[in-house]
Amino acid sequence: MDELKQEIKKLIISSVELEDLTVDDIKDEAPLFGDGLGLDSIDALEIGVALKKKFNVRFSAEDKENRKHFASVNALAEYVAANRA
Repeated sequence: MDELKQEIKKLIISSVELEDLTVDDIKDEAPLFGDGLGLDSIDALEIGVALKKKFNVRFSAEDKENRKHFASVNALAEYVAANRA
Protein backbone atom coordinates (compact mmCIF):
# COMPACT_ATOMS: atom_id res chain seq x y z
CA MET A 1 0.00 0.00 0.00
CA ASP A 2 2.94 2.36 0.64
CA GLU A 3 3.99 2.10 -3.01
CA LEU A 4 0.44 2.94 -4.11
CA LYS A 5 0.40 5.98 -1.82
CA GLN A 6 3.70 7.17 -3.30
CA GLU A 7 2.28 6.80 -6.82
CA ILE A 8 -0.86 8.73 -5.84
CA LYS A 9 1.24 11.54 -4.35
CA LYS A 10 3.30 11.79 -7.55
CA LEU A 11 0.09 11.83 -9.56
CA ILE A 12 -1.37 14.62 -7.40
CA ILE A 13 1.79 16.70 -7.75
CA SER A 14 1.92 16.33 -11.53
CA SER A 15 -1.80 16.59 -12.30
CA VAL A 16 -2.40 19.80 -10.34
CA GLU A 17 1.09 21.22 -10.96
CA LEU A 18 2.37 21.40 -7.39
CA GLU A 19 6.02 21.59 -8.48
CA ASP A 20 7.04 23.26 -5.22
CA LEU A 21 6.05 20.10 -3.27
CA THR A 22 7.69 16.71 -3.06
CA VAL A 23 6.17 13.34 -2.25
CA ASP A 24 7.61 13.67 1.27
CA ASP A 25 5.78 17.00 1.78
CA ILE A 26 2.38 15.32 1.44
CA LYS A 27 1.34 13.44 4.56
CA ASP A 28 -0.77 10.32 4.02
CA GLU A 29 -3.46 11.41 6.49
CA ALA A 30 -3.44 15.16 5.73
CA PRO A 31 -6.57 16.66 4.15
CA LEU A 32 -6.20 17.33 0.44
CA PHE A 33 -8.71 20.18 0.50
CA GLY A 34 -9.22 23.17 2.75
CA ASP A 35 -6.55 23.46 5.44
CA GLY A 36 -4.50 20.59 4.00
CA LEU A 37 -3.02 21.04 0.53
CA GLY A 38 -5.66 23.65 -0.25
CA LEU A 39 -6.93 21.93 -3.38
CA ASP A 40 -10.29 22.86 -4.92
CA SER A 41 -13.02 21.17 -6.95
CA ILE A 42 -11.19 21.71 -10.26
CA ASP A 43 -8.15 19.99 -8.75
CA ALA A 44 -10.41 17.09 -7.69
CA LEU A 45 -11.60 16.71 -11.28
CA GLU A 46 -8.03 16.71 -12.60
CA ILE A 47 -6.94 14.16 -9.98
CA GLY A 48 -9.98 12.00 -10.77
CA VAL A 49 -9.12 11.97 -14.48
CA ALA A 50 -5.49 11.15 -13.73
CA LEU A 51 -6.50 8.31 -11.39
CA LYS A 52 -8.81 6.93 -14.07
CA LYS A 53 -5.99 6.96 -16.66
CA LYS A 54 -3.35 5.46 -14.37
CA PHE A 55 -5.36 2.98 -12.29
CA ASN A 56 -8.53 2.50 -14.37
CA VAL A 57 -10.81 3.54 -11.50
CA ARG A 58 -13.95 5.60 -11.98
CA PHE A 59 -15.65 8.22 -9.89
CA SER A 60 -19.29 9.10 -10.44
CA ALA A 61 -20.44 12.70 -10.09
CA GLU A 62 -23.54 11.41 -8.32
CA ASP A 63 -21.59 9.40 -5.73
CA LYS A 64 -22.08 11.05 -2.35
CA GLU A 65 -18.97 9.22 -1.09
CA ASN A 66 -16.58 11.13 -3.39
CA ARG A 67 -15.79 13.68 -0.69
CA LYS A 68 -14.76 10.81 1.58
CA HIS A 69 -12.65 9.16 -1.15
CA PHE A 70 -10.78 12.41 -1.82
CA ALA A 71 -10.26 13.28 1.85
CA SER A 72 -6.59 12.24 1.99
CA VAL A 73 -3.95 10.14 0.27
CA ASN A 74 -4.88 7.29 2.62
CA ALA A 75 -8.53 7.47 1.50
CA LEU A 76 -7.60 7.62 -2.18
CA ALA A 77 -5.25 4.66 -1.81
CA GLU A 78 -7.99 2.61 -0.14
CA TYR A 79 -10.44 3.49 -2.92
CA VAL A 80 -7.96 2.71 -5.70
CA ALA A 81 -6.92 -0.59 -4.09
CA ALA A 82 -10.56 -1.67 -3.75
CA ASN A 83 -11.72 -0.52 -7.20
CA ARG A 84 -8.82 -1.12 -9.57
CA ALA A 85 -9.86 -2.87 -12.75
